[in-house]
Amino acid sequence: MCELLGMSANVPTDICFSFTSLIKRGGDKGPHKDGWGITFYEGKGCRTFKDPQPCSFSPIAKLVQQYPIKSTAVVAHIRQANRGGVALENTHPFTRELWGKNWTFAHNGQLTDYQKLDTGIFQPVGLTDSEYAFCYLINQLHKKYSQKPTNDIELFDYIRECAIKLTELGIFNMLLSDGEYVFAYCSTNLHWITRKAPFGKAKLIDEDVEIDFQKHTTPNDIVTIISTMPLTSNEIWTKLAVGEAILFKNGEISQSFSS
Repeated sequence: MCELLGMSANVPTDICFSFTSLIKRGGDKGPHKDGWGITFYEGKGCRTFKDPQPCSFSPIAKLVQQYPIKSTAVVAHIRQANRGGVALENTHPFTRELWGKNWTFAHNGQLTDYQKLDTGIFQPVGLTDSEYAFCYLINQLHKKYSQKPTNDIELFDYIRECAIKLTELGIFNMLLSDGEYVFAYCSTNLHWITRKAPFGKAKLIDEDVEIDFQKHTTPNDIVTIISTMPLTSNEIWTKLAVGEAILFKNGEISQSFSS
């Protein structure tokens, strides 16, 4: 299946270190050769890079790896196709506008009967179960709330309820962001780690790369990385429980939702 990567930070931060590990898993040390994508939020805008080529051999991925775009919210994905062919329109992350915000979504897993989901006015462009699920999710929000709720916890708790319904169709691990929050929901595998002072060194599992975060941060920086599987070998990652959802804001847990 696919792999997810997300980031939430309290200051604009680049994700080059973690993305380096994801690149190796995208067709080199992993089977996820059917495309990749990454979305960076910058203020109210977001920029997305996507390519149906294997991440490990994509010139666009190399550009992103070497270009330290700084963001407080990032969603990334490497794909192992099971629903929909290898094509740009089937490559995650997917983005839709709702309430004047760009919502970005990436999914790991496999669903059945997804064509029957009520997507309303949010029609899929490609043929993946993932995009159908995203359009269903955004449509449920559109139908329930005519405008964005003032209570963010209530909103994301409802998103969790929708995610639980989608798990009835199969495996559904997801990352979702509106640029302010990064929401993670676990059906099978999803891990996270928060880095803050005192910062130390980290070593990637998939590449012989080590970084000393103390040299690249300030004492006030807080950064959380969310990944399908741990990316480093010398740090302690936390695994989400099945059915658990966590809402991150500014690098910290804003709310945890148990099943």
